[in-house]
Amino acid sequence: MNSAIVLLFGVAAMLCGYVFYSKFIATKILALDDSRPTPAHTMKDGIDYVPTNKYVLWGHHFTSVAGAAPIIGPAIAVIWGWLPAIIWIVFGTIFMAGVHDMSAIWASMRNRGQSIGSIAGTVMGTRVRSLMMIVIFLLLLMVNAVFGVAIANMMIKTPSSVLPVWGALVVAFIIGQCIYRYNMNLVWVSIIGVTALYGLIYLGPMFPIVLPETIFGLPDNAVWIIILFAYAAVASLLPVWMLLQPRDYINGLQLFVGLILLYAAIFIATPDIVAPAINTSLPMDTPSLMPLLFVTIACGAISGFHGLVATGTTSKQIDKEGDVRFVGYFGALGEGMLALGAVLAATAGFATLGDWEAVYQKFGDGSIGAFIDGGATILNAGVGIDMVLSQTMLTVMAALFAGTTMDTGVRLQRYIFQEFGEIYKLPVLSKSIVATLLAVGTCLLLAFGAGGIDGAGGMVIWPLFGTTNQLMAALTLMIVTVILLRKGKPVWFTLAPLSFLLVMTVFALLIQLKTFFTDGNWLLIIMDIIILIATILVTFESLSVLRKEWSLHKGKGKIEDDA
Repeated sequence: MNSAIVLLFGVAAMLCGYVFYSKFIATKILALDDSRPTPAHTMKDGIDYVPTNKYVLWGHHFTSVAGAAPIIGPAIAVIWGWLPAIIWIVFGTIFMAGVHDMSAIWASMRNRGQSIGSIAGTVMGTRVRSLMMIVIFLLLLMVNAVFGVAIANMMIKTPSSVLPVWGALVVAFIIGQCIYRYNMNLVWVSIIGVTALYGLIYLGPMFPIVLPETIFGLPDNAVWIIILFAYAAVASLLPVWMLLQPRDYINGLQLFVGLILLYAAIFIATPDIVAPAINTSLPMDTPSLMPLLFVTIACGAISGFHGLVATGTTSKQIDKEGDVRFVGYFGALGEGMLALGAVLAATAGFATLGDWEAVYQKFGDGSIGAFIDGGATILNAGVGIDMVLSQTMLTVMAALFAGTTMDTGVRLQRYIFQEFGEIYKLPVLSKSIVATLLAVGTCLLLAFGAGGIDGAGGMVIWPLFGTTNQLMAALTLMIVTVILLRKGKPVWFTLAPLSFLLVMTVFALLIQLKTFFTDGNWLLIIMDIIILIATILVTFESLSVLRKEWSLHKGKGKIEDDA
């Protein structure tokens, strides 16, 4: 199959989803209304609650939720074949991810910008809130600890990426000042910012940066991990307009430029996909496609982490309710397009089927390496960009997104500790600095406690990331479904995706539990059981609430939307 045909189908389908389906959800289901004041205005504090231009906010939401996961998951999942991966990415983005992100922002916006955990307490009671807080905390722990390792490894493997990765922070800081302090024209600021970022990418191969193999007895990857978390701690305490927003915005533009180049290269070179559409010669010990495909590709089809970002930071910055459609649905669409590009790079970026099979020798192979090397091959063949420069550009793309996700993830984890302080009457946790230190401390404890001196402990719990992520998406949709039911709105557009996700995640948790027992991995066994129990309890609690609301709805008819 020619990759250009697959790309054309995928992009066209997702754009149709935005033009038609997102408009239907926004107007008929969520009833977005620009005349209603948003929390960014009613609770404006200049730090977390800041009315924001929808294009800048789209950049924040999109790059915060993207991270490295929509590259890692799809580049691993193609081992089952490219066709199942493409179908799940395209239709998952249209009917699940976009609806999930929009409705999560809307639910938080209509509840004073509360996080999804707090909304769960308001909508379904304190027990559900407590159980969800456990799942949220574990998910954030996985994201932050793992992405720290992933970024460190990328900078070690590709030293030419170090200068542009860190130089992007300076560019973002200047952009923030230009937009908010000096009110400069957004178009010109954007053009100059993207030009500066790609200038740094061009300079990267000329000035590669390599740390000594050991510093104070620590290996180089451990030093990078410590530096990354120190940066994330500082960034999470700064006002969102100073670094988080502009960094995410300029990274979003950089990704779209990178995707346009990759897509253009595919249309020009038209490489054939050498991997099988459905792989009938799977390596030994490869798990079954059903249900593992739907948790291996989480980000890129639908992701619970999106709900944490949507209700943790994005909802606090929405200027007008109508912006939710562009920020939420189109933000999810951007991640779907990135996942689509990752699949094509990891299947059409090889000369022969034999070359592809040499990389995909067991489940878990490929990943970011297949995306970078395959994508660089396509860029070189299609638009003539030098291989080293292509690899640098794609590495920077992946590292910057993982970095923005870490920024947002640490900030969200700080919110979680602060909410713990409010729930359990511990005022010391309400202090931002204390909560931030605890957030970073737990990540470093996992990284070095479970991984030893190299700080790779976050990778130990990575096998549970996809499952926990999809579980979080289902729980978010469940809360939205209850809210919609109380307002007399149709609920099938959220009820169907959450039902599918619940079945797939519980199925996957049971399969993984068996694998963990076989491997004797007691840490993952315990975590799997905790997540499984929380899932079952939340599901039963939610079904009880849904049943009551459904009975009330049928008895009273249409409920007036007065929220």
